[in-house]
Amino acid sequence: MKNVSARKRIWGWMMFDWASQPYNTLLLTFVFGPYFAEITANRLIDGGLAETAARAEAQAIWGYGLTIAGIAIAILAPILGALADSRGRRLPYIWLFSVLYVIGAAGLWLADPATFSIPLLLLFFGIGLVGSEFATIFTNAMLPDLGPREQIGAISGSGWAWGYVGGVVALAIILLLFAENAAGVTFIGLSPALGLDPEAREGTRFVGPFVAVWYVVFMIPFFLWVRETGKVLGLKGPVSTALRDLVGTVRRLPGNPSLTSYLGSSMLYRDALNGMYTFGGVYALGVLGWTVVDIGVFGIVAAITGAVFAWLGGRADRAFGPKPVIRVCIVVLLLVAITIATISREAVLGIAIAPGSSLPDIAYYICGALIGAAGGALQSASRTMMVRQANPERMTEAFGLYALAGRATTFVAPALIAIVTDVTGSQQLGVTPLIGLFLAGLVLLAWVKPDGDRAEWSESSPSLA
Repeated sequence: MKNVSARKRIWGWMMFDWASQPYNTLLLTFVFGPYFAEITANRLIDGGLAETAARAEAQAIWGYGLTIAGIAIAILAPILGALADSRGRRLPYIWLFSVLYVIGAAGLWLADPATFSIPLLLLFFGIGLVGSEFATIFTNAMLPDLGPREQIGAISGSGWAWGYVGGVVALAIILLLFAENAAGVTFIGLSPALGLDPEAREGTRFVGPFVAVWYVVFMIPFFLWVRETGKVLGLKGPVSTALRDLVGTVRRLPGNPSLTSYLGSSMLYRDALNGMYTFGGVYALGVLGWTVVDIGVFGIVAAITGAVFAWLGGRADRAFGPKPVIRVCIVVLLLVAITIATISREAVLGIAIAPGSSLPDIAYYICGALIGAAGGALQSASRTMMVRQANPERMTEAFGLYALAGRATTFVAPALIAIVTDVTGSQQLGVTPLIGLFLAGLVLLAWVKPDGDRAEWSESSPSLA
């Protein structure tokens, strides 16, 4: 396999997105996260805690677990990013973090509702999440080696779309064949496949090993076809140089107010969007009493609208520029966040409803569709805006900052949601910090110029200043 064609290398690289996406789709967002909240709340209820308080406490515990993992990622990401940018060897690190991914995902099988350990499950989940995030850092660092500069955007976009499809396919398999509802059957009325016991929730618990096996199988093309083409360097020099350059870049940011404002704005609204993805299922389970299967269907709806509107958003971006698209998407997500905080079994938008009404479910499905639609378009337009803000001569450095800004605060939304939920004892009030994050991101966007600080660049040296 020494002579691998460029086409195979690209397909191998894109298979990482297909292989790794289910960790976010199935474990973080739509299946395991809500299931963890469900079994944790049930244990708290059995311990004498009132149901509403127990569900709020379960949401807080999940938030604190994500906060710890997010802090670890935020601290280590710049160091690992420096390693990737040094053009040292990447494949050994991808192997290492792939092992963590698989161990963490597979360990979630231990979520037996009768015997599970909260700290142990959060530990396994955190190990897998760290493995997923850091494998992504080194895989992304290979992107510039896959083709000429003018093709990199298309390759990156195709990989992102391919990963989206992989997540939806994996979610559909789990819903149709494995995850059981309250009646012990899957979405299509079957008993969980492979003889799994619905009484012990083995169909839903199988999502962990399923994600691990999915990753192992679909990473085979990656490791067969992807090759390192850059010069292999020692780590000490490149790391110290990369970190020194990063510090210098950050120091120069005040001289580029539009870029600085955009990095701050995107950091806030991307964190809020991730918070919506992370807690959407947990919220539906606790406030509306949805099953894991219901939440999975919610996830498919959001994924479909996300794919469609990412494409439509790209056309709007081309016609009007990325800033109007970003602004509209943030406003939509802000309104959705406000709406979600008002949805309960007793009322929608503060208006009381009749007992047993399906209006809260309908409203939440609509919110899910809007989250997918606005989120897909927002992520697409955000990358385009970063291209406009960055100095063309320092594009890689600028996107390194963009990635760092996106990771540096991944723990903020989970932490705020966990703290507010804990303090108020209410899941509805617990998600209100998302409103503040979206609003702050929208305010900072006002200082972002549609085409960045290009006038300043023409008068300066080739740097971000």
